[in-house]
Amino acid sequence: MFDSFSRGGSERFDRKRYHEDFYRFYEGDIGRVSKLERGQHFKERGFASWEAFAAGEWDRALSLIEEKRETYSRQLEAIARRDLVQRRLRVVEFPVTPYVQWESFVLRLRVMLGDHIRVIDARTISDIERDGPVPEVVILGNSVMYEVIYDDDGNADGANRYTDPALIEETLAGFDALYDRSEAFFDFFDREISSLAPPVVTC
Repeated sequence: MFDSFSRGGSERFDRKRYHEDFYRFYEGDIGRVSKLERGQHFKERGFASWEAFAAGEWDRALSLIEEKRETYSRQLEAIARRDLVQRRLRVVEFPVTPYVQWESFVLRLRVMLGDHIRVIDARTISDIERDGPVPEVVILGNSVMYEVIYDDDGNADGANRYTDPALIEETLAGFDALYDRSEAFFDFFDREISSLAPPVVTC
């Protein structure tokens, strides 16, 4: 699973070019979007809720998530009109990091609105990750995939773009296999997140 990924040929895009290329393909007839999210520490500057979280204002951070309801609703309605299958798989390490704790409340809103998001415990895929973590990847249909790149401080820094059909097929098969093994989001949230005390933020 993902055996060929690290050896695949790619083209490095900066953040601006990645976004341009992504939306060029995304607006096409791709049929499905598959996102595998592996990192446990990210920075989302410009997102009011994240800014409050980073400042240690936990209650305010949670209340500000609600500001995204209309935006997320419009996004998901547009996806439904296109009959686009969008699936996201979140790998979670334990103990849960402050970022993942905060992000889980964002994902909860998205799932409430109809987004397809599932969770997998990193401990259950240790056999797959013996030589390194599963890739942080977004796959658009069968045409293109992007390994999302972050700098050492957790800021989005572009992506590596892959177009080899065989590599995309193999990576998509790996995603599907993990998705089938994963857990419903609310089962995870209710058991692992809902009762946690506000996190101690050091970012």
